[in-house]
Amino acid sequence: MTSLQSSSLRRTGAARGAKRTDADLRQDLATSRPLVPTATIGGAIAAGGPLLVCLAVAVIGWFLTDAGGEGSPSGALRVGAHGWLAAHGSTVAVEGIRLTAIPLGLTLICAWATWRIGHRVGESVSGHGPDAGRIADGERDWTVPIAAGLFAVGYAVVGVVTCAVAATAATSPSPARVVLWSLLVAGAVGFPAIAFGSGRASIWLPAIPDTVRDVALVAWRILRMWFAISLVSLTVAFVLDFSTAANVVSQLHADAGAVLLMLVATAVVLPNAVLFSSSYLLGPGFTVGAGTTVSTSLVVIGPLPMFPLLAALPDQGPTPWWAGWLMLTPVLVAVVIAGRVQRERPVLAWDRAAIRGCAGGIAAGVVLAVLTAFAGGAVGPGRMSDVGPYTFDVLLHAITSFGIGGVAGALIVCWWQRDGGARVGSRLGAVRARIPFLRRP
Repeated sequence: MTSLQSSSLRRTGAARGAKRTDADLRQDLATSRPLVPTATIGGAIAAGGPLLVCLAVAVIGWFLTDAGGEGSPSGALRVGAHGWLAAHGSTVAVEGIRLTAIPLGLTLICAWATWRIGHRVGESVSGHGPDAGRIADGERDWTVPIAAGLFAVGYAVVGVVTCAVAATAATSPSPARVVLWSLLVAGAVGFPAIAFGSGRASIWLPAIPDTVRDVALVAWRILRMWFAISLVSLTVAFVLDFSTAANVVSQLHADAGAVLLMLVATAVVLPNAVLFSSSYLLGPGFTVGAGTTVSTSLVVIGPLPMFPLLAALPDQGPTPWWAGWLMLTPVLVAVVIAGRVQRERPVLAWDRAAIRGCAGGIAAGVVLAVLTAFAGGAVGPGRMSDVGPYTFDVLLHAITSFGIGGVAGALIVCWWQRDGGARVGSRLGAVRARIPFLRRP
């Protein structure tokens, strides 16, 4: 993180201008680059980097599948561009079938690139605007908002150009959705990255009330542990039925190149699958086609595409007796996380501890439901036009389970911190006094 110089340091540096070292001059040049071109080009690079990766992967896949015997390089490049557009919410038509599912793995890659480039942009423009002392005195600083706005413009321009170049009458991507998602990625990820890179975040964050920060910490840790548990559950289910996945690959008569492409496709949709697993553990479950359902209480599945990752689906019919107990998992997660935060940041007031745990759990549930809403969509014709978790039910189950668990965990540890630990300690001391070999020498 680039720290802002105080006004006294700048004045001292100006007074000793002749004695400034080359390192100081290089630092000033590195943190005072032109704001408009730096932020705009940074946004274009953040969008163009993952786009180039998608184009390269598409061309490599074209050579691996038929060694260039069919199609053309331009067609492969167009496929890669459509993959990048799909990661930004653009619907794409394939042979007259409208695909609306978003490959969240590509979206995460785009978000990671946006964060890295945004952080570098923040470092490059940190020398603009008032210094730390003037900002602390209340002077307004528009460096980060202006840089973030220009960053978003550069990102969106790349999206519009890509959509215009890759569009055909058959595919017809959606430019409006691409622009909306480009602004969303650049704003939700690029703005904080620029703020942290420029050092402004270190000034703004302490102004946020401790209660709000604690609630955000509870929510973040709940989501982090919950996604880890969902990923582990998905992995276990897939490994237990790995033979089915191997059978699918053998029936497709896939060579090494095709298997590699299937691995790439699996990695691209892995975050979607984790959200499906999350919905299953919460209880509502999901659908893998019209008229189907996969939940802890019932599994009804019809014909499925030949995709190895689908081997992780449970067998059709009544579920095992223990499946219903999986719904306790989110409650236990919230209990553990809220209790841990209460132990690290003790609050001895009952109401404050309960509010922090409950609000953190509810916030985690809302965020999880929002992410779940993007996990599904149409992935094929007919029945496969309805694939995805039951988002509204996920919202209800998540805020209830995480909220109750958050309250319980916070209150249990709060009770222990207030007087529970002392009572247990006194009772253990009394027991130790009565048993000779437990007495301390």
